[in-house]
Amino acid sequence: MNYIYGHKINQAARKFTKKLNEKLSTQGLYSSQWGIIWCLHQRGSLTQVDISNYLNVEAPTITRSLTRLEELGWVIREEGEDKRARKVSLTPQAKEMLATWQKTSDDLEIIALQNIKEEDLIVFDRVLQQMMKNLDSLS
Repeated sequence: MNYIYGHKINQAARKFTKKLNEKLSTQGLYSSQWGIIWCLHQRGSLTQVDISNYLNVEAPTITRSLTRLEELGWVIREEGEDKRARKVSLTPQAKEMLATWQKTSDDLEIIALQNIKEEDLIVFDRVLQQMMKNLDSLS
């Protein structure tokens, strides 16, 4: 059997990211930045390492993204309990924009999920979760 599921997932993710970038860029944001903002909104203040681990993105990439988000006024970095672990959190300005960015992301997801049955989405979610678990077991 020719396994191409990983390729198909990657292609779907790239297409979604491209479309999301087209929508978010008019609002001064890109999908990679939105991922960080959404993560901080969902989980509260985090260290850069926590963000990197959650998003499965290399630390230098997260550092560059956070620097840009800080310049834009969307995040702040503050000293944590451990001086080596600076906490990152959303600014009030980012919190004000959150609903707008969330709607943009949600609207695109609604389009992407058109004509897909709810029961298929339940199976899809279960399959994705298992695939991530399997990949996590590789170390």
